[in-house]
Amino acid sequence: MKKDIIKSLIEIKQSEIPFPVIAREVELPLDRNKIITIPGVRRCGKSTLMMIAINELFKKGVPKEHILWLGFDDERLKNMTSDELNDVIESYMEMFPDVPIRDVYMFFDEIQLIKDWEYFIIRVYKSYCKNIYVSGSNATMLSTELKSVLRGWPLEYETYPLSFLEYCEFKGIDTTSYLEQDKAKVKNACTEYIKGSAFPEVVLTKSKSEQLKLLQGYFDTMILRDMVEHYGISNTGVLRYFVKRILGNLSKPTSILAIYNDIKSQGLKVSKDDLYHWADCACAIFLLVRIPKYERSLIREQRSPYKFYCIDNGLRSAVLLPQSEDNGKLLENTVLLHLKRHLQASERIFYYQGKGECDFALQSYDRISELIQVTWDMSDDSTRNREINGIIDAAENTLCEKLTIITNNEEGEINVKGHLIRIVPIWKWLQTYKGVAIE
Repeated sequence: MKKDIIKSLIEIKQSEIPFPVIAREVELPLDRNKIITIPGVRRCGKSTLMMIAINELFKKGVPKEHILWLGFDDERLKNMTSDELNDVIESYMEMFPDVPIRDVYMFFDEIQLIKDWEYFIIRVYKSYCKNIYVSGSNATMLSTELKSVLRGWPLEYETYPLSFLEYCEFKGIDTTSYLEQDKAKVKNACTEYIKGSAFPEVVLTKSKSEQLKLLQGYFDTMILRDMVEHYGISNTGVLRYFVKRILGNLSKPTSILAIYNDIKSQGLKVSKDDLYHWADCACAIFLLVRIPKYERSLIREQRSPYKFYCIDNGLRSAVLLPQSEDNGKLLENTVLLHLKRHLQASERIFYYQGKGECDFALQSYDRISELIQVTWDMSDDSTRNREINGIIDAAENTLCEKLTIITNNEEGEINVKGHLIRIVPIWKWLQTYKGVAIE
């Protein structure tokens, strides 16, 4: 019975090739003889990246019969065990007995839902096929466990919701035109991008009410399936409150202990260890992103509170339904996500806090290579002085010479105490700050 379901799913997916998808900035490699892993938050486009790769293979002449795709989030495979995973290979070989298994391209979507799946993947890689693509919504399973089992064989392509350039592509907005009217469209699109969602399905949905339902549904799935079910968390009500508290404190150093004391004062039962564990889980499923404080001492770094960010501005707004403008936090969150998209293996992101504060300190190898301050508007003198003093303090303590302040609209350069600071509007920065996929 299980084999019949597997065969049906493989056949349905093959019949859909080539897939009607919109191109993304990241392209998965073909014929690398590596296990390609695609971790990322739910609904961000991991499956689309695999579909794009399949379309390229099909364009190069690879027959549909040489493509094996199986999505493990199908409810009929929900109770599948690791022992039954071999049915996948057997089912495929029964369907196409004349196709050499070594010539097959295998795509496994959300495979982390099956316990001990990584041992199946390594067995297939060693015994059958070298072209394997694996996607999943859990960073721990796709990074830590897989690497320990595979010992260096995988290439990882972490995936995020749409970048600004991808967002414009989805919206049909020309970002290459020099005409003033087209520049105005880009600026307006950037404001919508910052204040809205970058999940592909949401971007393509016109109705605001439908967008809200989708985002709230994403959040419920992340909480109930990815956290409660996967990690065995029973205190769902307190978990929701805890995650919302972190989302409300976006971009500020967050004390888990302070949240614990608040929850305890309300008479709710939860341990400090639970809250620290839940924060780890929320980051593991890509709902939250955290960055540490810059310290020269690793011990002091680990003792300092993290700053948390959300994987998507629209998701945060749909969950919190804020009553007031949150432009500064949303702008900073947008910058952090863009930095994360283009982060190299040799780089880390910190926040700086000394006499002043600086939002982001980018470390490349053993030095701070760039300092970035983010503020929506610097027209107020006190705000301007605070932001400039913060980045100057960080520069003098890290010896960094590349200083950038990102704003909503302001642009220019200023020289303060011998430090040149570039001021750039977000709509321009998002188009010019590019990186290379990690390999």
